[in-house]
Amino acid sequence: MATIRRIVSKQLGELLLERSIINQSQLEKALKLQKERGGLIGQILVMLGFAKEEEIAQALTVQYGFPYLPLDCYEINPEAIKLIPENVARQYNLIAIDKIEDLLTIAMSNPLNIQAVEDIEVLTKCKVQVFVSTMTDVTNAIKKYYSSK
Repeated sequence: MATIRRIVSKQLGELLLERSIINQSQLEKALKLQKERGGLIGQILVMLGFAKEEEIAQALTVQYGFPYLPLDCYEINPEAIKLIPENVARQYNLIAIDKIEDLLTIAMSNPLNIQAVEDIEVLTKCKVQVFVSTMTDVTNAIKKYYSSK
């Protein structure tokens, strides 16, 4: 099983505090909500209006080294789209963006979902390269590229 190695040992909340994106009381409120309901801290901070999706995505790039890719102005390869069924793309909130030989590049809102990456590798028989994008960007790209089929 693949593992994801942090390049910065700080928690996402700490990085957001350091960057003055959120304050301590906002972090505590989000952590309390996470403990009660579960979920990803970044998504909770966005839902509460304390942070923007782009800020969370960029903090993940710092924390884990995934490159950030805003999808709204990126031209996605239609041949890559065909490799992942729409239901799988929606389930994991990811989209294939390009394929070169046996390397499939995907953008996803939760790059820490190792199961999703492994499933895509098995499904496509490709090695997967992950980029981080916002949930909104990925959802919009899924609507755009799959609804046109």
